[in-house]
Amino acid sequence: MKLLKLGGALAALAVLCACGAPQARQDGATRAGRIFEEALAVGDYPAACELLAPESREQLEEDEKRPCEQALAAQELPRGGGLRSVDVYGRQALLRLHDETLFLSQFDDGWRVTAAGCVREPGVDTPYRCVLKGA
Repeated sequence: MKLLKLGGALAALAVLCACGAPQARQDGATRAGRIFEEALAVGDYPAACELLAPESREQLEEDEKRPCEQALAAQELPRGGGLRSVDVYGRQALLRLHDETLFLSQFDDGWRVTAAGCVREPGVDTPYRCVLKGA
């Protein structure tokens, strides 16, 4: 039953993300991040893979030498927990969850996760270290 909800949510997400208003973009990015996290939590790796940006998905498959669903299952992605904040800059978004940060980009068909499992790196030039990211 939970898997069907995620599939329906993906379709609704594509429709909602077409809006251009700042609040609609913020809501769309937040919804995509939450659906991605929910898919991971229930082991619905096909749904989670559908929410990955094309470059991130390709990089994951290339690095792991296996299909996205298998490669994603093998990642040690933290469970993000509740939403702390969301920042949207044009077609890019940063979702800060309790235990990780997600980066997303808006594509023609909706928001997609470009990096996941990101944690802040104190005192270095790159502020985040991510388990999963595109090229």
